[in-house]
Amino acid sequence: MSSPRSIVLLFTTFPKTSETFLQRDVAALQAKGLNLKLYSLWGGGGEFRGLPVRSFNKWRLVPLFLFEIPWQCVRRPRLIRDLFEGVCTRAAPSFLNFWENMLGAGYAGCFYRELQRDPPALIHGAWAGAPATAGWVLWRMFGWKYSCGAHAYDIYEHGGDWWLLEKLRHARFIHASTETGRRELVDRGVPVDRIRVIRRGLAEFPAFKPLRPDRTPLRLVCVARLVAKKGLDHQLRIYAALQAAGFAFEARIIGDGPLEASLRELAAQLGLGDCVTFLGRLEQPRVWEQLAWADVLLHTGVVAPSGDRDGLPNVIPEAMSAGVLVVTSPVSATTEAVAQERTGLVADVDLPLAWQVALQRLATDDGLAERLRGAARRWVEENYNAHRNTDRLVECFQEAMTE
Repeated sequence: MSSPRSIVLLFTTFPKTSETFLQRDVAALQAKGLNLKLYSLWGGGGEFRGLPVRSFNKWRLVPLFLFEIPWQCVRRPRLIRDLFEGVCTRAAPSFLNFWENMLGAGYAGCFYRELQRDPPALIHGAWAGAPATAGWVLWRMFGWKYSCGAHAYDIYEHGGDWWLLEKLRHARFIHASTETGRRELVDRGVPVDRIRVIRRGLAEFPAFKPLRPDRTPLRLVCVARLVAKKGLDHQLRIYAALQAAGFAFEARIIGDGPLEASLRELAAQLGLGDCVTFLGRLEQPRVWEQLAWADVLLHTGVVAPSGDRDGLPNVIPEAMSAGVLVVTSPVSATTEAVAQERTGLVADVDLPLAWQVALQRLATDDGLAERLRGAARRWVEENYNAHRNTDRLVECFQEAMTE
C-alpha cells in the first residue's frame, strides 16, 4: 500500500525554544499517525522526534530571480502580475514584514518542483506571515489546499501582516488560539466560518501544589521575553511602589530579549537590587521549578508602540494549572483565562496601587487565594487540555483535506 498523502507544515523557525507550543502540536499530530513533512523557512532545521526538518537555503533565491521568475512570467502571468501589483501599489507595514512575505513567496518558487513529485494533501502555515504566504502562492500555482494559523503577532504588529486578508480569505481554515483574535479577524473581513478557535494546551497537568500558609515575603515570578509588549518597565515601577510601601516581596524575572540591558539599568535606578532578580532564559523544566517556588505570577502586558501585543501567553495557564495565583493586566486575550475575582485578579499597569492592593489580598486572604486557585485549575483542565485540543486540530486537517 502507498503511504497516505502528506501534510506539509511550514514554520518561520522550527524548532524554536520560545515556541514550545508548536512543538507540542507537531508531536501530537505525529502521534495521531499523520504523514508530516516539516519545513523551516528561516532558521531551525535538523530533526524533530525523528522527522527531518528541511531548512531553506537562501542561496536558492539566486536562480529563482535569474531563471524561475522570468519563466513564471511566461507560464503564470496573472499570478506574477498580481504579486508585483500588490508589492508596487501598497506599502508593507514594516521592513521586516515585507521580507517575511518575500521569504514565503521565495520558498514557494524554490520548492514547488520538489512538492510536485508528491503533491501534499494540505499545506499548513503555522503563522500568517511567511508560512501562509508560501501556502497561498502554492495554491495560486497548483490549487493545492492550504490552511494557516493567525495569532497575535500576525494580527497586530504594525497593524497586521501585509497580505493578511488575501491569504486568510482563501484558506481552508484559520487556526486562532483566542476568542479575542477571532473577533478581530471577523472585524477585518475574514469569513467567520473559516476561523477555528483552538487553544494551545498542556500534555500533562502538573501536581497542584498546596497554598503556602505564610506568604511573607510574597514570592513573585514573571516569565516573559524582555520586549516592549510585556510591559516590564511598568512591572519594575510596580515593584518600586511595593518597596516604598514597605510590602515584603521577592521577585524573579525569567527571560531574555533586546530590552534586558535597559531593564537591568532601570531596576538599579529604582533601587530594586535586593528584591528583584533577573534569571535570564531558562529551559522549560527549570521554569516549572520557579513556578513551584512562586506564590503569584505577574503579567504586565501592554500594547507595544508597534501595535504588537500578547494573545494568551502559555505561561499563564501553566501557572494556573500548578496552583500559582495570577495577576494580569487587561490587555488582549489574557482575561479569557484570568477573569477578575473568579480565576485571578486584573489590574491596570499604570496604577501601581491597584497591584499593591491585589497582592496584599493574595498574601493575606487564604479563602480568596484558595477559591481563585481552584477555579483557575478547573479553567485550565476544561480549556487547555492538549490532547483534546489537538484532536480538534486533527479534525480540522482531515476536513480540509476531504472538502
